[in-house]
Amino acid sequence: MSKFVLTVGLVVKSDQVDRFMSMLLENAKAARETEPGCRQFDVLVDPKDRTRVMLYEVYEDEPAFQTHQQTPHFKRYIAEAIPLLQSRDRFFFRRVAP
Repeated sequence: MSKFVLTVGLVVKSDQVDRFMSMLLENAKAARETEPGCRQFDVLVDPKDRTRVMLYEVYEDEPAFQTHQQTPHFKRYIAEAIPLLQSRDRFFFRRVAP
């Protein structure tokens, strides 16, 4: 079965970067360490503009991603961190290789 992949492009409000990153890293760590269906959760930052962040998340399948969205750490992240953003673009993929 192919993996369920999500990429998220974020632009953080310039005065909220440190606060946002703390929340994001907590959410990513919790996903990697406590969710059996989470295979990868990478946090990437533009080296020339720290307000530009990208997430690369891989889940075993779509139900595993849906489970992720129901976790307390994700719900807290959405409620507290999303207001610190200028923009958020999500794209869904199915990994076909490797």
